[in-house]
Amino acid sequence: MAKVATLITDMFEDVEFTGPRDALVEAGHEVVTIEKKAGNTVEGKQGESKVTIDKAIDDVSPEDFDALLLPGGFSPDLLREDERFVQFAKAFMDAKKPVFAICHGPQLLITAKTLEGRDATGYKSIKVDMEYAGAKYADKEVVVCQEQLVTSRQPDDIPAFNREMLNLLK
Repeated sequence: MAKVATLITDMFEDVEFTGPRDALVEAGHEVVTIEKKAGNTVEGKQGESKVTIDKAIDDVSPEDFDALLLPGGFSPDLLREDERFVQFAKAFMDAKKPVFAICHGPQLLITAKTLEGRDATGYKSIKVDMEYAGAKYADKEVVVCQEQLVTSRQPDDIPAFNREMLNLLK
């Protein structure tokens, strides 16, 4: 089973973390939350979820994990201000490890400059940013690119996102 790193901080979109996390855990995968400090509690922007962080970014390496989950909300925008999170995400893309990004999750991949020539989707407000980053944007519930990158637009897309995420980990 896969060990899945999750980059997350305050103001994440609650269901874009809890839905994929629950699907991954139910399928037998391990989900590890990563933020600036282990033991921190981060809160979703809807106030429905509080998550205690498992590991600090300085205590992990991309080599420790099989895949990466990037929930949306404001979390990705806050995390991309810190080069450590950008480089962590970039390492997964460069190594062609599975990356799962929903809604605003691709913002970390934009900052990491890893979307050039990739088929992807994301929340409509970051469509132009994704296109400027070189992505081939598709307004679809889920886009799978090169059997590595799975992206979706919004909470309504979670069932399709989870399905393709789990298919990639088989």
